[in-house]
This record gives sequence, structure tokens and C-alpha cells, in this order.
Amino acid sequence: MIPFDDPRLTAIGLLSEVYAGLVAKMTPALTAAGLSEVDFGTLIRLARSPHHSLRMGDLAAQTGLSTSGVTRVVDRLERDGLVVRQACATDRRASYAALTDKGVDKVQEVLPQHLHDIEESFTGLLSAEQLETFLSTLRIIRDVVHPCATAGAVEPGQIVRP
Repeated sequence: MIPFDDPRLTAIGLLSEVYAGLVAKMTPALTAAGLSEVDFGTLIRLARSPHHSLRMGDLAAQTGLSTSGVTRVVDRLERDGLVVRQACATDRRASYAALTDKGVDKVQEVLPQHLHDIEESFTGLLSAEQLETFLSTLRIIRDVVHPCATAGAVEPGQIVRP
């Protein structure tokens, strides 16, 4: 019989509780800006990408959305003027999602409160050493459970051409 106090159950339980608590803390600021968690996640991934754009397939992989799911999100963000689709110059089958100036402004509008919420409820509770170790640990797990999370991302030192 497996004991109910198995540390694996504790680990996943704590992770779930922390994630739910962080989402609850961050959602009001996103909602006030007219964004869902998925909308913001999409916008921040584009903002952190070279030229503020990603291939639609890479955006789907990074966000964990299906291709149809990311299409719906990009459709909505495009209607709001925050994102634009761009054809790929070298592959007619591919397209990119790119932040518009309005999209960059929206991310900049949300970031101060979002970073405050992260600092107050998450990273600010850890020492610099704890945070570095935690981030390293998260990357190890992420690379196993969601290896496509960095699809289309630029490696440090990699040259990006427009």
C-alpha cells in the first residue's frame, strides 16, 4: 500500500497550490487590463522574442496550446490590434504572430503591476541563491515535461537576423 504522505504527492500538491495562489494574485491586474491569463502569456512570449514575433507553430508549442487554440488567441489579439500576422518570406505555409506597437504598449501597461505581484508573492520571498536554484530546478523539469516550451527561442549569444 502506498502511503498518503508520499513526498511525490506532497511535491505535486504544493506545486498546484502555489500555482493556483499565484494565478489568483495576478489575475485581477490582467483582468483590469482586459486580458486573460492566456492572452498575457501569448503577449509576453512575443514580447520576449526577437523582433517581438514567433512562428505560429512555435507560439503554439511555447504556450502549450494546440494550433487551433493559438489561432483563436491570435485572432482575438489581432482584432484588439495587439498582434498582427505576417507571412513567412521563405515558407508560404508558415506565418508569424508579431506584436504591434499597441501590443507592446499593452504589455508595458501591465508589467509594473505584474512584476510587483510576482515580487510580492513569489520571487521576493526567496534569497538570490534560492531563486537561482529554483529556476535551475524548474528548467530541468520543464525540459522533460514541456520540451517545446522554448521552440523558436534564441540561445544566448545567437545572432538574430531580421
